[in-house]
Amino acid sequence: MTITAPIDEPEYETLAQETHGKVLRPGDDGYDEARSIWNAMIDREPAVIVRPAGAADVMTAVEFARDRDLPLSVKGGGHNVAGNAICDNGLTIDLSSIALVRVDPSSRTARVGPGATMADLDHETQAFGLATPGGVISTTGVAGVTLGGGIGWLSRKYGLSIDNLRSVDVVTADGELVTATEDENPDLFWAIRGGSGNFGIITSFEFDLHEVGPEVLFGPIVYPYEDAPDVLARYEEFTRGAPRECTVWANSVAAPPLPFLPEAIHGTTVLILMGFYAGDLDEGKAVLEPLREYGDPIADAVGPMRYTEVQSLLDELYAEGARNYWKAPNFTALTEETINTIIDSAERSPTPQSEVLIHQVGGAVNDVASDATAYPHRDTEYIVTVGARWEDPAKDDECIAWVRECHDVLAEGATGGTYVNFEGDREGRERNAYGENYDRLVESKNEYDPENRFQLNQNVKPAD
Repeated sequence: MTITAPIDEPEYETLAQETHGKVLRPGDDGYDEARSIWNAMIDREPAVIVRPAGAADVMTAVEFARDRDLPLSVKGGGHNVAGNAICDNGLTIDLSSIALVRVDPSSRTARVGPGATMADLDHETQAFGLATPGGVISTTGVAGVTLGGGIGWLSRKYGLSIDNLRSVDVVTADGELVTATEDENPDLFWAIRGGSGNFGIITSFEFDLHEVGPEVLFGPIVYPYEDAPDVLARYEEFTRGAPRECTVWANSVAAPPLPFLPEAIHGTTVLILMGFYAGDLDEGKAVLEPLREYGDPIADAVGPMRYTEVQSLLDELYAEGARNYWKAPNFTALTEETINTIIDSAERSPTPQSEVLIHQVGGAVNDVASDATAYPHRDTEYIVTVGARWEDPAKDDECIAWVRECHDVLAEGATGGTYVNFEGDREGRERNAYGENYDRLVESKNEYDPENRFQLNQNVKPAD
């Protein structure tokens, strides 16, 4: 696709007149806010940004970009680490103004706009004691989380976000609005569930909901890092037998200045086990007890907590404004060699905010066949995210090199797959992200986007 000259005044006026939402150009009030996203490494300048009022504006924007051969990007929550939400010298559709969440408690479903965040969704669903699996940072966009798969604290019990998706409304590359379900446009519905925005712009999601909370059991157990080999071995053993209501993630990171941690360890590398249990609180305490009693932890802050609080508890640690780069191989098991590699990687961390985070998956996620949705990694038990986070641009090369070096060593014991939402590179990892489903995704791409208008993602390229 060729990058064209900036949009001239008559074209801009035409777009503005045909759009009920806002249309912004460089220099307009709100333009810089609309082009800013979570990852501060990304500093791109679209020729125009459309903030649609509804699906009709999205259709107009897609047609405008297509007719002028403009690069096209789509911003939901703007939380994608690779920065795919923003393009240079093209048209960005900022969906943040379409954020309505409507819950039907009788059918236990929610209709969600593509600009909604996890905070928006959880706030509305928890009013009825309901929830659906999604991201674990409240500022994350529902759309981006879902299109890549959607892994969160509830996934072991209720599956991925895409496993709870009933229907979507999609603006396709030709500017048409279609509905996709298991029965209507089923090939498109298959592709968008894990296909990472390659096939259109979702203007409405419909999710199944489940009884959750309002309180769950959650909290960190913090260990000195010299105990990490023994604790992580115990962690692997524990998680292998844990019930689906229980999810435990393990983070090797510099100790944050939390009030329950001794000041002397602030900034030193520690191992934090984050335990979660969605069910009866007393049952949860009994389930987590073998893990909590192991070794000699520095602190144990596991206790009852409102689900909405759990979903926002990590927000400050992952706040917008820092530079970020991640890679995330998948594992079916954590061998002694893998554990030692994780420990060595964390000890070489380039900044205090950088981390090596083990996400426990499995459970209901693995009940679904690998070819039932575009997301293929149904054998994954753990995702290990090597994530660098820093402020000084002068550290870019060092931090990126650390992530890539750690990833390459970890990959020797991994499955070869990666979770697309945790991938920091804009391209080159498509086969790892989509696995054996890639060729079928190409068929869907040929049908719904043969000119590859939606290419700012882990791109599935149409066949020649």
